[in-house]
Amino acid sequence: MTQHFDLIAIGGGSGGLAVAEKAAQFGQRVALIEGAKLGGTCVNAGCVPKKVMWYAANLATAVADAPDYGIHAQSNGFDCGKLIAGRNQYIANINAYWDGYVEQLGLTRINGFARFIDARTVAVGDTHYTADHIVIATGGRPIVPRLPGAELGITSDGFFALEQQPKRVAIIGGGYIGVELAGVLSALGSEITIVALEDRLLALFDPLISATLTENMRQHHIAMHLEFEVAGIERDAQGLGLVARDGQRLTGFDQVIWAVGRAPNTRDLNLETAGVQIERNGVIPTDTYQNTNIPGIYAIGDAAGRELLTPVAIAAGRRLAERLFNNKPDLKLDYTNVPTVVFTHPPIGKVGLTEPEARERYGDTLTIYETSFTPMRYSLNAHGPKTAMKLVCAGAEEQIVGIHLIGDGVDEMLQGFGVAVKMGATKADLDHTVAIHPCSAEELVTMKEPVRRPGQGS
Repeated sequence: MTQHFDLIAIGGGSGGLAVAEKAAQFGQRVALIEGAKLGGTCVNAGCVPKKVMWYAANLATAVADAPDYGIHAQSNGFDCGKLIAGRNQYIANINAYWDGYVEQLGLTRINGFARFIDARTVAVGDTHYTADHIVIATGGRPIVPRLPGAELGITSDGFFALEQQPKRVAIIGGGYIGVELAGVLSALGSEITIVALEDRLLALFDPLISATLTENMRQHHIAMHLEFEVAGIERDAQGLGLVARDGQRLTGFDQVIWAVGRAPNTRDLNLETAGVQIERNGVIPTDTYQNTNIPGIYAIGDAAGRELLTPVAIAAGRRLAERLFNNKPDLKLDYTNVPTVVFTHPPIGKVGLTEPEARERYGDTLTIYETSFTPMRYSLNAHGPKTAMKLVCAGAEEQIVGIHLIGDGVDEMLQGFGVAVKMGATKADLDHTVAIHPCSAEELVTMKEPVRRPGQGS
């Protein structure tokens, strides 16, 4: 017998939970299909456990810095097992919360993995379910290239399954995941080498961020090999080794971590049966309302391939439910000026356009303000990491179209400045704001002289 629902959410991660929750609150009969723990990658093998590890790494750094302030502290070693046990219990508590909340909402939870039978029907095992609206929110999975010895490495999923800290680690990839794991492991005492195909770390970020991150990583004794195209992984007498296309070899590692990106979890959905268009990389194209090419089928989060961030998936899911079930037909997520943070050591934050992106769009009307300094936190430490900030302003009114930050505390300060950018703030608005002193954030409202690039009027 086929069961019918008003909405089926395929995927119990951030996006699927958000749209299911809202739809249920609007009185709809909702099914949630998930074959693993609720919460998705973010809760179980991403943002949340990573942030716990990041806090641990910050504490380790603080202990090392404490003697310079006259505080008699020293590290007596790192109990990796205790940290992992605590982190796992914290995640289990979140899982338990979602289990209870889904039941409280009255959602029909279906354990398993969905595949389409037609445009209104999905199957889980031998049971069929139909719905007027079906939302694909299946998240993503780590990419492992098809290279010799690739199976000798682990992914971010494998990182969170480790029970002991590896001492010598090679990380393949200079994006979000690669630089975050590098910082955590290094601060906790691992010897880190990071390799990347690109000529700079975080190649999609503003050049100021990449340059400052590289400087800070060198200060933490993280080895970097850029423009290194991995051809395979080997095991030899010294441990695991990386082989490059040009013949370079790096060896002596206890662990190799693949961090070369993620792909949408869409390949097993049998989308062709429903007629849903899918791109070669697994992304499901959608319009600005999350509609696929088939009416009544929607995609959000990683499956839709835009701004792969947990809050974006949540926001898109909630707006979709409002549009479908709360008489708000024009409601949709605005994907412009989405703030984001990378939890490096110290963290990175950005909102809006990078300088090269803005230069291409606005040309000579661009004005750049930037600063770089060692924050007061390290006034008594010999080798504190740099903080750097950039304001990208466009037009005669100097509207702020980009803010780029790296340094202690920028993860928290960006939220408020993100609101300002979303509201169309200008450089004058920041100038008219009284600074909070002494703190790093005040630098954003006290910059005076624009940067003048060679050959440019700004």
